[in-house]
Amino acid sequence: MTDISDESCTCETSAEIPDTQQGLHVFVDGCFDPGAGHGGWAFVAYRDGVEIASGFGGARDSSNNAMEVTAVLEAAIWINGTATGVAAVIWSDSAYAVEGCNSRRAIWRNNGWKKSNPTGKARNRAISDAKIWKAVDIQLSENSLISIVWCKGHSGTDGNERADALADQGRRSIRRA
Repeated sequence: MTDISDESCTCETSAEIPDTQQGLHVFVDGCFDPGAGHGGWAFVAYRDGVEIASGFGGARDSSNNAMEVTAVLEAAIWINGTATGVAAVIWSDSAYAVEGCNSRRAIWRNNGWKKSNPTGKARNRAISDAKIWKAVDIQLSENSLISIVWCKGHSGTDGNERADALADQGRRSIRRA
């Protein structure tokens, strides 16, 4: 898989975020401390502009991408368990997570959760964090009313900033445990 950077993402920017005062919007974030190897994830749900739920956690021996995707997974699980039948937007500042959910997930599923690179060494290697991606695929396949959209991180968007702080809290909880 090629590296996906935020600059190459064709998703919406925070300046283009529609009115999040209407409907169900869930902001997600993941973080990682390479020195400790611990990561954190979080989601914050807003209905009609009011925070209605949040969740966070952490993991040992993780990676930043794994935590970003775990945040999407946990948000989708929450939506599917709490807001079935309601259109929801999951906002992530991770181009990797957004592109993975929106473009690559179907390709990976069809390739048996392996990369397909016919010209390089990466041919038919398992994708990173395949277990998490499979779980995301199940959750998103169960609910076609969930949209995954990119927003610029650390740009003052309240939901993104709150998810970032909670993800860090999740990461720190692993260090204390």
